[in-house]
Amino acid sequence: MTEQTGCKGLSLINPPGLYDPTSNGYSHVAVLPAGARMAFIAGQGGEAVDGQLSVDFRQQVRQALRNLCIAIEGAGGTPAQIAKLGVLIVDHSETRLYIFGDELERALGPGPKPACTLTPVPRLALDGMLFEVEAVVLLAEG
Repeated sequence: MTEQTGCKGLSLINPPGLYDPTSNGYSHVAVLPAGARMAFIAGQGGEAVDGQLSVDFRQQVRQALRNLCIAIEGAGGTPAQIAKLGVLIVDHSETRLYIFGDELERALGPGPKPACTLTPVPRLALDGMLFEVEAVVLLAEG
């Protein structure tokens, strides 16, 4: 079993008997301590602050992860405190999975990644939107 205890008791676990998801950029289980204070971050797309949306998938992923980090910091957390991600990808493919993995590594750095569920979808809220990510974050006490 791979276990990484992170920020304030966050444990990211890959139990024996399940394949190692490390190369796909996630952990199977995130365990938060009793009484944890959490933030739920709404789905973040690839829109820049001016509302512009790139037509390039990688650029949308990069911007969405940047937006996610800004939202987390606004809640008083850091990206290292992400317990769970939910990812939506339009026209999903393994190529898009690898792009997401690369950009997640770029945004969060090395080490274990949060628990994550990726859902292929036919469309998102805005025309041209190709990627969306939401998060559950363990916040520090106080």
